[in-house]
Amino acid sequence: KFLELKTRLAEIQDLNKAAGLLGWDQRTLMPARGAGVRAEMLATLGKLAHEKFTSDEIGRLLEDLRPYEESLDYDSDEASLIRVARRDYQKSLRVPSSLRADISRLSAQASEVWIQARKKSDFASFLPYLQRHVELKHKYIECFDEADNVYDILLDDYERGMTTAEVTGLFETLKKDLVPLIAAIAESPKTVDDACLHGHFPAETQKAFSLDILKRFGFSDDAWRLDPTVHPFASSIATGDIRITTRYYEDFINAALFGSMHECGHGLYENGVSSSLERTLLCRGASLGLHESQSRMWENLVGRSRAFWTFFYPRLVSAFPAQFGAVDPETFYRAINKVHPSLIRVEADEATYNLHIILRFELEQEIINGKLALRDLPEAWNARMKSYLGIDVPDDAHGVLQDIHWSSGMMGYFPTYSLGNIISVQIWERVKSEVPDLEQQFARGEFKTLREWLRERLHRHGRKFSPRETLQRVTGQPGGI
Repeated sequence: KFLELKTRLAEIQDLNKAAGLLGWDQRTLMPARGAGVRAEMLATLGKLAHEKFTSDEIGRLLEDLRPYEESLDYDSDEASLIRVARRDYQKSLRVPSSLRADISRLSAQASEVWIQARKKSDFASFLPYLQRHVELKHKYIECFDEADNVYDILLDDYERGMTTAEVTGLFETLKKDLVPLIAAIAESPKTVDDACLHGHFPAETQKAFSLDILKRFGFSDDAWRLDPTVHPFASSIATGDIRITTRYYEDFINAALFGSMHECGHGLYENGVSSSLERTLLCRGASLGLHESQSRMWENLVGRSRAFWTFFYPRLVSAFPAQFGAVDPETFYRAINKVHPSLIRVEADEATYNLHIILRFELEQEIINGKLALRDLPEAWNARMKSYLGIDVPDDAHGVLQDIHWSSGMMGYFPTYSLGNIISVQIWERVKSEVPDLEQQFARGEFKTLREWLRERLHRHGRKFSPRETLQRVTGQPGGI
């Protein structure tokens, strides 16, 4: 019966991964006129996968396997698969397959509309799709028992077991110190010169240099791809088929440089899951917060460190001699770590980044709880940007339309970015205590020790354990975040 369950779940995973591949193609290679049919394909795959997973046969197998599960070690792959499948099954059973199909279809349709709306800074053209997404979110919420906060139901899809109240408490602590700190920095007469990051940087040279970094992190040509896209993302089709994306601005090097490192962190997590979990629902990260901890770790704690650039800065100068030949390493290091309120989340520095997330978290709650009319969203966004970061938003492309998440119906996702920031440092402190010469290794261009430490402690387990259990196992500290 366990083998039958595993076979059925593998077929469902195949459908989900096929949908993932179609989604990757839509955002990297698909001609724009293919969007309508692609939306129907994704709706069909989503409906089929949902129907197969919520079938009576899966339910009976999960029930029949209770004694077998109890006879196994909690940490075993078999017990973990039954345990996690049962939780997912009980949650999925509440949601009609037709609703799943509607959500998948709309996500594909709205993503294409969002791309054009963002180009034109035209929120009005995107508004009907956002309204429909919110309607479907409310239908989704109605499938579940009443929660302390309706937003809890959406948050649980990305950060299992986390509540809105817990996130609010964490974010209030961050906001209390960050808002005055950033205001004080903005008012300081001391400034950091980041002119070296702006100039002319050919996209092909950026790609070649980024790949040099990524290959030292763990990227390999036989298991990975790096492609350009409008909004960077990472996708795992299999542990040996990792798709990461970035975007190149030829007048600003940071986006591709740190964006590529960020997405590589996601890819390393998926690539590091044990092969024994392939084609099972355990074969991905334990939560979005833990996933973001990896992307933010490689982007910031590694990629913005002095030790990292001790090794890579001479190579950067070789790649861009006209741009960096006369720039000393310290000037460059200060430039990439400059704290400066900015419009775009994915290009924000470490200090201001969390305020971008807090803004989105607060707005999402107001939308879902009916306290903010969607037509007033741009105005509310702009007002909060002024309050938290002290800057004016010139247009919707640089404001409410900058992220792809809402076009894909991903409400409840944004908080995991800041949770990931917090978790990354918790894990980093444990790594540093066990590998005291880590920075000396970075200065020699060596990253294998960090990658393998993370693979052994975190990546290989996939979804076997809850997010809190996973974090406790990695850090050795009880209590989670």
